[in-house]
Formats: sequence, C-alpha cells, structure tokens
Amino acid sequence: MSTKTKSLTPLMRQYHHIKEEHEGAILLFRVGDFYETFADDAELVSEELGITLTKRNNGSDQTPLAGFPYHALDTYLPKLVKKGYRVAVCEQVEEPSEAKNAGRKVVNREVTEITTPGVTMSEKLLEHKRNNYAAAIYWEDDRAGIGFADVSTGEFSLSEVPEEQLNDLLQSITPAELLLPKDLKNDVPEFLLDYNLTFIEEWVYEGDYGYDLLTDHFETHSLKGFGVEDQEVAQVAAGALMHYIQETQKASLGHIKRLQKFENNDYMALDGSTKRNLELTTTIQEGASEGTLINILDDTATAMGGRLLRKWIMRPLKSLEPIRKRLNAVEALATHHDARENLREELNKVADLERLISRICVGRANARDLMKLKESLGQIPLVKMQFNHLDEPLLSDILDRMELLIEVQERIEEAIAEEPPASVRDGDIFKDGFNDELDELRNIARNGKDYIAEIKDELAEETGISSLKVGYNKVYGYYIEVTNTHADKVPEEFIRKQTLVNSERYITPELKEVEEKILSSEEQSKTLEYELFEELRVEIAGYAEQIQQVAEAIAQIDCLQSFAEVSYHNNYCKPAIADDQKIDISKGRHPVVEQMLPPGDPFIPNDIHIENEDEQILIITGPNMAGKSIILRQTGLIVLLAQIGCFVPADEAHVGLVDKIFTRVGASDNLAAGESTFLVEMNEAANILNNATRNSLILLDEVGRGTSTFDGLSIAWSLAEYLHNQPSVAAKTLFATHYHELNELENMYEHIANYNVSVKEHDDKVIFLRKLVRGGADHSYGIQVADMAGLPSIVIERAKEILSNLESHSLDVTDSNGTLEEGAQKKKAAVKKAAEEMEKQGQIAQPSLFQAQLDPNTEQLIDKLEACDPNRMTPIESLMLVSELKKLVDKRS
Repeated sequence: MSTKTKSLTPLMRQYHHIKEEHEGAILLFRVGDFYETFADDAELVSEELGITLTKRNNGSDQTPLAGFPYHALDTYLPKLVKKGYRVAVCEQVEEPSEAKNAGRKVVNREVTEITTPGVTMSEKLLEHKRNNYAAAIYWEDDRAGIGFADVSTGEFSLSEVPEEQLNDLLQSITPAELLLPKDLKNDVPEFLLDYNLTFIEEWVYEGDYGYDLLTDHFETHSLKGFGVEDQEVAQVAAGALMHYIQETQKASLGHIKRLQKFENNDYMALDGSTKRNLELTTTIQEGASEGTLINILDDTATAMGGRLLRKWIMRPLKSLEPIRKRLNAVEALATHHDARENLREELNKVADLERLISRICVGRANARDLMKLKESLGQIPLVKMQFNHLDEPLLSDILDRMELLIEVQERIEEAIAEEPPASVRDGDIFKDGFNDELDELRNIARNGKDYIAEIKDELAEETGISSLKVGYNKVYGYYIEVTNTHADKVPEEFIRKQTLVNSERYITPELKEVEEKILSSEEQSKTLEYELFEELRVEIAGYAEQIQQVAEAIAQIDCLQSFAEVSYHNNYCKPAIADDQKIDISKGRHPVVEQMLPPGDPFIPNDIHIENEDEQILIITGPNMAGKSIILRQTGLIVLLAQIGCFVPADEAHVGLVDKIFTRVGASDNLAAGESTFLVEMNEAANILNNATRNSLILLDEVGRGTSTFDGLSIAWSLAEYLHNQPSVAAKTLFATHYHELNELENMYEHIANYNVSVKEHDDKVIFLRKLVRGGADHSYGIQVADMAGLPSIVIERAKEILSNLESHSLDVTDSNGTLEEGAQKKKAAVKKAAEEMEKQGQIAQPSLFQAQLDPNTEQLIDKLEACDPNRMTPIESLMLVSELKKLVDKRS
C-alpha cells in the first residue's frame, strides 16, 4: 500500500479500490442516502449534470465531491449515459450494524450494475420502437467479424463479411456502442469514428476465450447447432461482446437464448448515402423522424412491431418467395377491414413482451411487470380469433407460433394481487391465501391489538385473575400487569420485570415470542414476499424462450397489419415482383411528399419504365424545382417498399428484384475529414461504379456540378457511358442533370433515353407541371427560379440581359459598364489548340462536334471559339459554347 493510499480515510481507500476495478466508468458510490462521485468523476458529473461541486476531507487533502440523492438515480443516470458515458452503480450490500458487529469501519460495497450506451435495461434510456445494439468487431486478414446484441430484448447475432463490406453491415445495424481492442485506440479506422467507441482488453480477443465463453453461456459443446461453427472471425467478436455484457450486467443473462447467424447477403445492400438520401429513418436536414419513410409506414400497435418494422425497412429482402409471402399476407389484411381493425384493437393491449421477459430474467422486474405479462398473454386468443376466416399461409404460420402459455397466466393469476406496488420490497405483492406463513404474518401485522386482546383474555381465564392486563412500553415491550391483591395467583412461569406501588409487571417467553411476531411481522412479511417473488420470477424466467417466440410472432403480425393499414388508407397497390430486369411503374407517387402537401395541392404522379435491355439509363433534364429529385427518390422508395413486402404508392407496379440501391444526391461536404463538396461527390460516384451490378438501381441527382463546367460535364458524360458500356455494372439508372448536353447520348447509345420534367412559361414566369415526359429539355429557367427566391430585381434584370446576350451568339459578354472583356486573342489560341489536341487524341465522343468543316456557316462560330480561354471561362460561358457547337451540328446535319 502506497504512502498516499495509507493516508486516505477507510471510505476513500474503499472507493479507490473499486474505482480502479472499473476504469473508464463514472463510479456512483452509495454513501447513506446519496450517490457520491469524487475527484475527476466529480468535476465531470458536476459539469454535465449541473450539480454543485464541493470538497471532502480525504485524510491528507481535500477531494472534489459531487453527489445527488439516491432516489434521483433514474433522473441523473440516463443523462450521463445519453451523453455517451459508462456509469457503474456501487451499492451498500450490508447494513451499517452488520459492519459494526463485524468490527469494520465501513460497510461492504459492490458494483451492482454498469450502464453503457449499448448495454442497458433502463426504460428511460431505451426507445420503445428501436433496438439498442452493442456491437464488437474483430479483423483477421481480409475478413471482418461482428457480434451484436440488444440486451433489452435478448437478441444476439454474429456475422462475418469481407472487410470492405463491414461499413455497410454496421450501417444496417447502427449500434449505440461499438467495442474495439485497446490496441486500436490510437489507430481507429476513419469510418468508425462517428460511433460511440469503447475499448476493451486485447486478451479478450485471444485464443479460445470467446468461443469457450459462448459455449458456456449457451450450455453447448460447440456452436454447430447455431450454424456458425465456420464463422471463426465472427466468433471472436461475439465472444468479446459476451464478455463485455457479462462484465457490465452483473446478473443472469438467461434471456439470451440463441446465437443467430446474420446473413447480410440475404438483404438488399443500402449504403449510408442511400439511407440518408432516401430519408428512410431520419431526414437529411434536421435528422428528425417526421418526413421520413418510417414515419409514414409505422402504424404498428406494439413496441415489438415498431422495432421489427425498422429492421425490415433497413434490410429489404432479395429473394422472391419471402417477398411474395409478405405481400399476400398484407393483401389479406388490407381487404378484410373488420379483422384488421379488431386485430389492431387487441394488439394495442399487448405490452412489450421482449423487454418484459428480459427484465424478468435479469432480476429487474416488479410485480406489475408480471401482471403486464399475464394480461398480454391473455390477448393471444383474441388476436388469433381475428384470423378465423383468413386462409393465408404466412399468417397461419405466424399464428401457429403463438403459444397460449396458459400455465404462465394461471401461475401469475393465483399469486399476484390485482394492484401490486411498484417496488418488490414494499409488500402487498401476493394475494391472501397464496402462502400460509405469509398469511399468518399479515394477520399479526394487521390485527396486532386484537391478537393481544385474545392473549389477555386467555391468560385471565387460565389464571383466574379477571383484572389482569396486558400493556406495552418502549422499555419492556409487552408485559402482564397483576395487582398485589392477586399476587398469590401468579403462575411460576411469569417472570417479574418491574414492581409498582400497587402491582407487579411480568413477562413470559410466549408473550415475548408474540411481541417479536407483532413488532417484526410487517418487516418479516415484506422479506418473505420478496423471497417468494424471486422464486416466482425465476419460475416465469424458465419460459423465456417460449415468450420470446410469441413476441416475435406478434411483431411480425403487427408489421404486416401496419403495412396493410397504411396501404389501404394511402391507396397503395400490390406490386408484381419478378426475377427480371424491369421496373415498370404506372402513376407512381412519393410516399412521404404526398402526405406532406397542403390540402388542395394534389401530388402529380408519374410513370417510370426502365429495363436493362431497353431503356437502361434515363437522362432526366428539366429546370430547378420541377421535381426531378422527387421522381428519382420515389422510384427508389417504391422499389424498396416492394422488396420489404409492402404495397406501393402507384396505380400499378412491376418490380424486378434489385440487389442494391445507390444514390448520389445533392451537395454536401465533410470538412472535418478535409473533403470538399466535390470530393464527397466523387467518393460517392466511385462507390457506385465499384460496387454496382446489373441488378442494381442507381439514382444520380447531378454529377459533376461541384467543379468547373467542362470538367463536370466530361465526368458526367464519361460516367453515363461507363454505366452503359460495362456489362458488369450496366445497372438500371435514373440520371437527373442540368447538363442538357447529355441528351446527345440518346443518339449514340442504344439503351439511353431522354426524359424531362415539363414546365410552362407564361409572362416570363415558370409554371411547374411536375410531369415526366419523353425527350430532353434545353432550358433550366434558373433566372425565373431566382426571381421566385426573391433576388433583387436589379440582379434579375441584369441576368436576363446577360442571358439574352449569350443566347444571341455573343460570347463576348460586356460587363455592367459596357466594357468588352479583355484577352479575346489569348482565348482564341488556347481553345483552338485544346480542340485540335482533343481531336487528335480521339477524346471527343461525338466527332462531329470538333470536326466541322470550315465552311461559311461556321466561320463566325470558329472565331468565337478561338476567342475563348477554357481556363478562364465562367460556367455560363462554357454552357453557351457547348450550345453553339450543338447548333452547328444540327445545321450541318
């Protein structure tokens, strides 16, 4: 023991010992009626919770101190965990009298729970309709293993993927806490930095430790029965996670019954950009749930259904048969309105069975939880009744898995009182007649005076002393008082305790036993009730696996009825799903936008036909605000909805199975990582080209707009060619762009088609028709949109003047003072040289653009071309130059 440690008070020595065992966690140290924190923890807690920071005499010095009353734990603990901290709760595990009798100066204390962002059972930290995963990662060579679990529901899974797929897998899970080996603390891969990271000892990942931990927990000789014996890298990760959960929970984990193999290949791949751009669970701008797909689809009646719905949205299916099964079940529910409405009513009365049985298993349930369990299980027959007339295979299969568990209901019914207290230590949990000993103690506690009166009457009759009294005081407790007149009748077993002037007071062993029963009966009954409750809790926990299966079935029924409810009320249609390369949507709508439009402003539907061997790439042009982005997103959402087994917002829809959806939408940067808007855009484009397949769906909303016009146009053009010409990535693609020049691609490539979102122009104002029509657009109406945005009129008028000048073939634009731009001769030479060089190297996709003969019709244009310097041209000058070249080609043809 160091000199400094020796100088500490016994309490602080105990604190430091426990704190060292829980490095990295804030230690809430129970001292009497308060949870105290010391030193660095105190300073942190004071700042984060806004509570007073004081000092404590620590023997040789003053230690910072901050604390709060023990009954405020449920208020302050969630605040710390939500900020990303791990919190260890250290309780007094004996009474002060016990420590004193044992000759110790401080009571024994132990950490009874460690709460972390990913491992918690607290209702105040958990979202009812969202899983709370902790995940652990392990790498070996080019393979990555991951174990992930939701302790609050008992779900425990592992998966093994190529290292490059790890990011997508993590994004499909979205863990609240991510575990890594300590040796990575200073070398964390960049894509993991946004997660809440916890570092654990390297030895946990070594040897067979993790494998043995898993087999010990699941009480198996191997992991073959779970189908994961060959997932050696994932086993290491899952073992590390199990170690972490056991270390933090300090309780039985009997509710973790199964180790599931998560097959990422079973689901459509959705990268982070796609989930964000399609706004599946959060909006791009505010990160809120309102205005998202899940907000529209979630009409679930249970928390379990809500969590499963989120999984289904984030993990669309790729196999034909399970999708069709879901769609058929949704159809049955959507067409039988009474059954669906009744089902929803009954499901509304079902509590969160997954989290209820988890709390029961880990010893954190109360009697009210058991009553909720009983009442929820009592709903199962009523749920099943709604399907008497529905002969639908998937629904029948789900209902067959809903065991009634009558024995569980009856056991709780016979034991628990109708309105039990919230605490398991306050008594009044059990019904009268449940336990004979408890009934006796209750009778004594409730009828103590009557019991004493009965004893007094019995003694008076036995002794013949009619004036005998039984009294009570704090010094002697219960006593028998006999006047001196009857002293000769006092039995020998009476023990004299006090002499008064006219009487004597006695006690008897029997009376002291009764006294003990009366005075301690209430406390004894509470203790006995707690013991009886623990026995009942353990008994009910033995049904955990069956209850979890019931919960899973209810969640599935709830998701399907939610799809049916939303589909019916929003006028969705059942899509035809096929294993082909065609997407054909008639009058498709954006499921979110149509619900957010103001009354009287109808959503304008659109048709989409896209097929690998026909119109594989749709070049979609049109002005700003015309609706190009909405058409792209609604197409992606309709495909996704179809593949999660939901009806879709359209009159008709044929969806050929898609293996991946990619999006490249809008402008954003990642300045913290040193990435400009254009670099982010190119990263996303590279990800698409490197990972798309013929069975993918690609949604490109502007490519190349973050750089100079010529660079951007060149990249967009080349990207479109690549998607058309490379068989391995020739995916179905919707390409929205302001580069009207890309319309030329339709004439050059067999599977590229031009579309535009039409508008009308009236009195120099633009009217958006929101309709997708065949053919390309040649005007962006940017000035009209700028006018709508409220730019000053002088700016708008000047812009019109410049545009008119440009469109009249004069690229020598004057400035606002009428002065001609200088350097025309330099521009001439530079552009001529660039054009000749590009022609010589064969870089022009359409040779006629730069191989026009110098006839009289082109001399004026060539003069202007030679006067331009590509390195100094503005974007609008560049666009006008390309426009002039296009007109030249048209004239020559």
